[in-house]
Amino acid sequence: MAKVRKDQRGRTLQKGEMQRSSDNRYAYSYTDPLGRRKYIYANDLATLREKEKQLMKNQLDGLDIYVAGKATINFVFDRYMSTKANLRQTTKSNYLYMYDRFVRNTFGEKLIAGIKYSDVLQYYRYLLDKEELQINTLETIHTLLHPTFQLAVRDDIIRKNPTDGVMAEIKKSSDQTSGVRHALTVDQQRAFMNHIANHPVYCHWWPLFTILLGTGCRIGEALGLRWEDIDFEKGVISINHSVVYYPVGDSRSSVLHVSKPKTEAGIRTIPMLDSVRDAFEMLEEEQKENGWDDVTIDGMTGFVFNNRFGNVPNPQSVNRAIKRIISDYNAEEEIQAKKEHRDPILLPDFSAHHLRHTFCTRLCENETNLKIIQSIMGHSDIQTTMNIYAEATEEKKQETFERLSAKMDVF
Repeated sequence: MAKVRKDQRGRTLQKGEMQRSSDNRYAYSYTDPLGRRKYIYANDLATLREKEKQLMKNQLDGLDIYVAGKATINFVFDRYMSTKANLRQTTKSNYLYMYDRFVRNTFGEKLIAGIKYSDVLQYYRYLLDKEELQINTLETIHTLLHPTFQLAVRDDIIRKNPTDGVMAEIKKSSDQTSGVRHALTVDQQRAFMNHIANHPVYCHWWPLFTILLGTGCRIGEALGLRWEDIDFEKGVISINHSVVYYPVGDSRSSVLHVSKPKTEAGIRTIPMLDSVRDAFEMLEEEQKENGWDDVTIDGMTGFVFNNRFGNVPNPQSVNRAIKRIISDYNAEEEIQAKKEHRDPILLPDFSAHHLRHTFCTRLCENETNLKIIQSIMGHSDIQTTMNIYAEATEEKKQETFERLSAKMDVF
């Protein structure tokens, strides 16, 4: 049995405690997070034990390594994320994915106290030039690093936020645009849909893309639609949730989950165009013939869309299908255009979100009431609606003046 250690007054000392014979001071020995042996001292046992309690609290909080200037960017980022208690699970998952992929094993391992403005600028340029990231992706990384450094500023660990002004400098000197999404032209939209409708392999995608281009739904909103959200009698579609695909915990596997809209504006109803009604009726007939979808996601059932495995498709699979369709169409169109001695109508590289932007553009070309457009699109900020409206109407200026020229024969 281990011998009990006592002080000069006969009081039992706890593990790690000692009283020095040279000056009778008390000491407590411990190992810090970096594996180094450290000591704290006091003139009496009561004070020492108060210091021990504070040390334990600091170690649990990570403050000892934090205030000692030994904290890495990773350490502070993880600390920042732990403060975001009200962050939606999908948002948190996306943040962690982006940080782990681009920052954690490289820039994130540096000590935060030693980072300067030029270090951040150099790192961002590296991501653009060597890793070939787009400005939009870099902006996402910046939205994670900036508050991380700001937390260290507020905790008095560093004096200034070294990420301040970096993105402005990058945009000023970069050849890349800020990544504004452009809508498909009317000809491109028709070509895309005609190719799908007449293709023996891709024709099964026609209902989904018709609904995306006819409602302006976000891809997660469309894939999350249930039959109870479709009111054929009133001719409206209820948007009240979406499905999202994100990793589970620390594993590499991902699953679909139901997510509520970020804002109240996201909950809305959309009138049903005739072509959209046709698409829903086609899907309804298929499920009646093949059996109703019995997939359950977070307690919800009765989903409109399912794949060949009987599951609700995930957004990434839809974007991969778009890329295959674009490649197939462009290859055929180039050959056909040469045969017909004309310029080909080629499709640009785009994603499912561009189809939402395309719908909004067509809506803006035919509707002048911005509040109606905002309501249908579910934009929380009217400025988003105004930006798309301005882009759409700019292209209509020439047509308007050509019509005006014919009518105003007064010169």
